[in-house]
Amino acid sequence: MSYYFNICSTAKYQEAYITFLLEHFVQLNLPYSFPVSLSYLSSPLFMEKESILFRNPDDEIIGAIGYIHGTGDQNYENEHIVQIQTVYIKESYRNSRLFLQASQFLAQYLAQLKQPVTELRFWIPAQPNLQRLCAKSARKVAVQDTDHGVIEEYVMDFTHWHDDLMKYPHEIYF
Repeated sequence: MSYYFNICSTAKYQEAYITFLLEHFVQLNLPYSFPVSLSYLSSPLFMEKESILFRNPDDEIIGAIGYIHGTGDQNYENEHIVQIQTVYIKESYRNSRLFLQASQFLAQYLAQLKQPVTELRFWIPAQPNLQRLCAKSARKVAVQDTDHGVIEEYVMDFTHWHDDLMKYPHEIYF
């Protein structure tokens, strides 16, 4: 099955992105209060950065990635660091192939930006299955206890991640 990816560069796509994530808010299982979760989900739109929609051949939205450039502790001036704010794929579409294709799309897109990306960062709920997946390409650098559970921060070198992803055959549709 072929999947398609859209950069949310217009108001129409941005609305579809936030609507999709809000429709699946419960399934996201975010370890934050609703206001904090909403700020993470919407930050790619408010900070005028990118978000990406995944679509099936019927043009149905089946997933999304949202990210920002820079970190809060550096007033978002360190734009060579990309923070992934959210990744969600509908359960019936969760498989290694779609995750690989989405990752390849993101890697290729970030690699062609004028401002080079050197590092990716993201937070996950401290769950064994997610920890095993993330440990394959990233290193855990922080653990934080929140009111809604324990979360872990992971960091990975962009060039290494990009090169690893491109070893796999890929066909990406825009």
